[in-house]
Amino acid sequence: ETPMFKTVLLPIDLSTPSSWDRALPAALRLCQPEWGVLHVATVVPDFGMSVVGSYFDSGFEKKALHEIGEKMAAWVRENVPGDLEVHPHVLHGRVYDEIINAADRLEVDAIVMASHTPELSDYLLGPNAARVVRHAKQSVFVVRGTDAS
Repeated sequence: ETPMFKTVLLPIDLSTPSSWDRALPAALRLCQPEWGVLHVATVVPDFGMSVVGSYFDSGFEKKALHEIGEKMAAWVRENVPGDLEVHPHVLHGRVYDEIINAADRLEVDAIVMASHTPELSDYLLGPNAARVVRHAKQSVFVVRGTDAS
C-alpha cells in the first residue's frame, strides 16, 4: 500500500531544542526510510528588512547563512537516522512565509511543526504556526511540546 506522506517538511529553530524534540520523532514516523524524504528547514530572519540591517556590512548575512548551513548539516548528522533521505535547507525571510513557500517549492506532502513553547516566545510558533496552518496547502501536524498545559 502506498504511504500517505512521501515527503515531510520539518521547520526547526537550531538554538531551541523544544522546536524539534517532539516534532522530529513525529516527522520520522511519517517518513519511512524505504520511501520517505525529510526536508529540515530553519529560517534566518531577513535583517535587511529591519533597522538591524543598517548595523551590518553586506558580507554579514552571507557569512551568517553559511554558518547556519554548517550547523544544519551537523544537526542532521546528529539527529536524523542515516537510512533516511534528508535535505537541510536554510531559508531567509519571514518565518511563516518561508515555510509555506518552501513547502510548495519542495512539493512536500506534509509539514510537521512544534507548537508554541514559552522559551520560543513567538519565533517558530504561536502566530507563525497558526499562519502556516491557515495558509499551507499541505497537511500540517502541530506537535505539542512537553510544557503544553
